[in-house]
Amino acid sequence: MMTYTTLSGLIASVKTDEPVAAAAAAAAGGEATARSVPLSADTNVRIAASFDHEECGSSSTPGAGSTFLQDVFTRLCPDAVAITRAIRKSVLVSADMAHAVHPNYPALHEENHRPAMHAGVVIKCNANQRYATTSVSAFLFRQLAAEAAVPVQNFVVRQDMGCGSTIGPIVATRLGMRTVDVGLPQLSMHSCREMCGTDDAEHGAKFFTYMYGRFASLDAAAEHCD
Repeated sequence: MMTYTTLSGLIASVKTDEPVAAAAAAAAGGEATARSVPLSADTNVRIAASFDHEECGSSSTPGAGSTFLQDVFTRLCPDAVAITRAIRKSVLVSADMAHAVHPNYPALHEENHRPAMHAGVVIKCNANQRYATTSVSAFLFRQLAAEAAVPVQNFVVRQDMGCGSTIGPIVATRLGMRTVDVGLPQLSMHSCREMCGTDDAEHGAKFFTYMYGRFASLDAAAEHCD
């Protein structure tokens, strides 16, 4: 059982990584669907996918390294060519948590990449592709966030430190889909009592709701820009 406490806008609990982001995405999917045109007339497919075993490699049947998501696409549309085209027109937001700068150890973060709680969703980049963010996917994310009035922060790990990873590169490699790795900032990740901000959970849900409804039209407009 997962228990949590809130104090001054903070959520302190075991396993906020990743259920907070997953809950935000799932809630946003329902909200966006309720706001959209009837499903019979909707040309967009909105998917909120959660996977098991992310912390131990994702190489399992319920993990992100399986064929599950690809199989879902195939069942939605058996036409292989149509699926390929749909994937190329889609985007994956790999929603994880992010390491907020610790007040006692600020030097562990790059000076210009110190995400703070209550300050917005974090875009995560890594030159070694530990995160799947690209310039194109980051642009789309920033544009959507700006339109939704959701603040955005940046995170790049220090060059002399190791970098963790997410399911983003795994799913991006398997599907060939544009991907942006993002996270909600938190402290004490992987501890028995992690802590994140209530504002950031709201930022995540607000962004996902807007993205589900707006991405297709924004992407089409960007594709035709000179």
